[in-house]
Amino acid sequence: MIRLLASVLSGLLLAGSAASAMPANRQEQVQFRKGETGTTLKGRIKGDQIVDYRLRAAAGQSIVVAFRPSNPSAYFNVIAPGADSALFVGSTSGNEFSAELPTDGVYTLRVYLMRHAARRNETADYALQVRVVGQADKTVGPHRSREAAQ
Repeated sequence: MIRLLASVLSGLLLAGSAASAMPANRQEQVQFRKGETGTTLKGRIKGDQIVDYRLRAAAGQSIVVAFRPSNPSAYFNVIAPGADSALFVGSTSGNEFSAELPTDGVYTLRVYLMRHAARRNETADYALQVRVVGQADKTVGPHRSREAAQ
């Protein structure tokens, strides 16, 4: 009985340490002030922390993002609604992104440190300038893509 209890407790401890080793994803909703089409988001990440800024936009609108980190190992990605992979990867494409959006929905702007910097528990202060401009494409219905409308 004591061995069983010891096994269960050590299993729980291992599971707890594995869970704490996973990065802490923080999610924040992005909303612009009334009458404005953009904002600047400021923050700090450390180690393997990730911040997901979630922004609702429509097909036909354009998004413009400029990322200004204090650490050259900090980047951002853009993830389209329901996508399995990033629409834009900052570590290979740089700190600026601009594109017409193909789909209605919630886009994610993910801020992170590259693995080598995260392992050293480095920090990065950053400013993420975000603008959404243009009108939604009226020929595209809710939750549909431009390609499906053609």
